Amino acid sequence: MPEPGRRRPNAPRRGGRPPAPRRSVDPARLAAYDVLRAVRVDGAYANLALPDLLRKHGLTGRDAGFATELASGTLRRQGTYDAVVAACVDRPLAKVEAKVLDALRLGAHQLLAMRVPDHAAISTTVDLVRARVGQGPAGFTNAVLRRVGEHDLASWVRRVAPDVAGDPVGFAAVAHSHPRWVVSALAHALARAGRDAGELDALLAADNEPPAVTLVARPGRVGRDELVAATGGTPTQLSPHGVLLPGGDPGATDAVARGAAGVQDEGSQLVALALSEAPLDGRDERWLDLCAGPGGKAALLAALAAGRGARLSANEAQEHRTVLVRRALSEPDGALVAGVDEVVTGDGTAPRWEPGTFDRVLVDAPCSGLGALRRRPESRWRRTPGDLRDLVPLQRRLLDAALDVTRPGGLVVYATCSPVPAETVEVVDAVLAGRDDVRALAPGAALPQVPDAAGPALADGTATLQLWPHVHRTDAMFVALLQRT
Repeated sequence: MPEPGRRRPNAPRRGGRPPAPRRSVDPARLAAYDVLRAVRVDGAYANLALPDLLRKHGLTGRDAGFATELASGTLRRQGTYDAVVAACVDRPLAKVEAKVLDALRLGAHQLLAMRVPDHAAISTTVDLVRARVGQGPAGFTNAVLRRVGEHDLASWVRRVAPDVAGDPVGFAAVAHSHPRWVVSALAHALARAGRDAGELDALLAADNEPPAVTLVARPGRVGRDELVAATGGTPTQLSPHGVLLPGGDPGATDAVARGAAGVQDEGSQLVALALSEAPLDGRDERWLDLCAGPGGKAALLAALAAGRGARLSANEAQEHRTVLVRRALSEPDGALVAGVDEVVTGDGTAPRWEPGTFDRVLVDAPCSGLGALRRRPESRWRRTPGDLRDLVPLQRRLLDAALDVTRPGGLVVYATCSPVPAETVEVVDAVLAGRDDVRALAPGAALPQVPDAAGPALADGTATLQLWPHVHRTDAMFVALLQRT
């Protein structure tokens, strides 16, 4: 008999239910949950937080792939899932504890977008909440997810999105999980580039597709054919240096481990090629990457420069990012790779070099990043229209400074990972309007292999180049080419 005043083991608590049995939580789901927390609490980027958390939870192979898709997919579709969850709870979404809401989003993604049986999606999410939040919210989680599982994703969108005829922007925002202002900005970008308005759905859908892992073979350090043979990958169609990986950890590739290759979106490779391949008269000895962090474009430019006997200077405004640039431009023993003259930390709007120093200059300007939502899905929830107002003056000053340090006859590429006109053609037009020593050139001649990439024309009618995720399967990189006169 139990002692007086003590409950028998497993007996119901007075006035309540017996405690639920403790079950271990699946490590892959724990890792995904920790990624969402890092993004929400620490302002982390998912693609940077994931590798450390995968290692922390001991995940490799299929388990690592499951955790990656669960975390990244949940972040991409967060707007849609929030609308669904809001329809399934008895309180405003703002009143749901943030830790519980993270778990509900993960459960919704499993129920609506992954091939996870309903019972497994619900029970594992309940276990996760019980372990990380508490027993009380676990019952709430169970009830909400059972309601979520009553309909498929398409049915939920029809139920919770605004009417497509009366509010097409609102419908697209919910259906494709983008903030309303981002939908409007991307629609405007398509229109300014002369593209069909019907492409908007395809563009938004492409933002929600996991991007392929793409490597760049840095010329003179590893050949693309060698990289294809080592990885079992396939050559990219647009960049002569790119390789699409079939899967696996790119860091396990020897060429990547020793810096001869790197992970780099094909669109970013094309930006570097737009600068290196543009025809140039006269001296071609000194190149500059003015906004070099984190170093991917600089590493490709350095390899291309070395092949011509030119030298690259790399500048980055923030010291912690300069560390990344230096790492990308160094051999395993710490020495700078061939083709690199210097790696410095400095204000790009007031560069340390004398006017007319460089023959080719890249301005990969800080921007909203709305062209890279495939790879940084959380960015869509962080950015605001006010960010554009803050970024545009900086972009103009950077382009002006780049032109100042370029010699007469030299070339400047202005690039952004955004198609939004306010930070692309409108920046270039504003700078051109204030100078009489610069002319615009069409960048297409440097990239003749890239089809269907006409960007918005500048005020003087000169063409620009615009890549699109739904057309080129790259980030939405913008390129304008300028020449000092």
